[in-house]
Order: sequence, then structure tokens, then C-alpha cells
Amino acid sequence: MTRDIVLTAENLTKQVSSPEGPLTIVRDINFSIESRATVAIVGPSGAGKSTLLALLAGLDLPSSGRVLLAGQDLGALDEDGRASLRAARVGFVFQAFHLVPSLTALENVMLPLELAGRPEARRLASEMLVRVGLAQRQGHYPRQLSGGEQQRAALARASVGEPAVLFADEPTGNLDSATGARIIELCFELNAHANTTLVLVTHDRALADRCERVLSMDAGALT
Repeated sequence: MTRDIVLTAENLTKQVSSPEGPLTIVRDINFSIESRATVAIVGPSGAGKSTLLALLAGLDLPSSGRVLLAGQDLGALDEDGRASLRAARVGFVFQAFHLVPSLTALENVMLPLELAGRPEARRLASEMLVRVGLAQRQGHYPRQLSGGEQQRAALARASVGEPAVLFADEPTGNLDSATGARIIELCFELNAHANTTLVLVTHDRALADRCERVLSMDAGALT
């Protein structure tokens, strides 16, 4: 069965200023990703992987080239338009969790649904927390959760809206190996359950090899 293209990078380049002059972090990258795919982005530290992920998710803008996400050119949207598209179509899991400390686990997971104006945010968020194994921790604040529990809550928040693309930037980087393995299993389960495209940055070659496709980066370019 043919799958639609959900994400395209065209001649994607990101330059920043440095004391030595312009520094190219991402260099002329081209690829397309089909819906429901699992894709790993690998490469040494400083290769530009996290910057590429931020560009693909619309968290940053390229210096040249463009990103098409679910058929929309991110560069043609204003900041509010990109935020709306992210809210509707994108989930993002960071290495550092980025939970709101003043909100409970349940309230953190409800947040993207409420921002998107989705009905039944509390029920959907609660069901997602049950799915990731946090049924008994819904009323706890991030400071009351272990690192693995915080990442599960962050994954629940990123996935609760059943996004077209779930981006994960070193999602196991701050976790022990057993906890990290459980987070990865959850990523693949959610990919299968919700037909979500999974795009992750990882240093873990065994994890990368579980994905349908591996993109290797070095010095800002695909190799």
C-alpha cells in the first residue's frame, strides 16, 4: 500500500554567525519521509542532528531551503501559523523532558489538547497516562516523578494529540538503560497505535537499526 509523504526537506540549510564568521550547521539537506515511517538520524556530536530536528518541527527557521510538513510550507507561515500547525500535527520529546513544573502530570498532558481547543482534554490525557504506565501518578508534579516517569509523561504529552509526526531528540539520553529501553518501546508502540511517523535523533546504533530508515549526518550534511 502506498504511503503519503508527510515530511519533506528541500535544500535545507542553516547558518549562524560566529566570531570566526558564518557557521553552517545544516548544509543542503534533501529527503522525504512517508507517513507511519520510523526514521533515525545518527551522527557524531556537533553534526547538526538536533538543529535539523528543530528545523523539521518548525521550532527554528532555515537560512535557505524549505520544510513541507503535512503538505504545508513552514516558511510560508507566520509564527502563529507555525505554532498552530505544530499544535495540530507535531509532537516533540526532548532529552531534558521540559515538563511545566507547576502543573501535574495530567495537566502537562492536557496542555497541548487545551491549546488546540480539543474537547475532552482531561479524559484523553488520563487515558494516555494510563497507556504509558502512569495511572497512579497523574496528580503528581514533575519534581515528584523519577526521570523515567518524567520522560513517560513528556512522551504522553507529545503523543496525546495523535500527531502526524513525533520528533524525539535523544529521548533516552538522561535515563538508565532499562528505563530508556521502556521509553523506546513506548515510542514504537505509539507509532504503531496512532499511525504516527517517528523521527528520532540517537547515538544508540541498536535503536537506530530498529527504525525502517537511518539518515547519517556529519558536519551538517547527510552522508
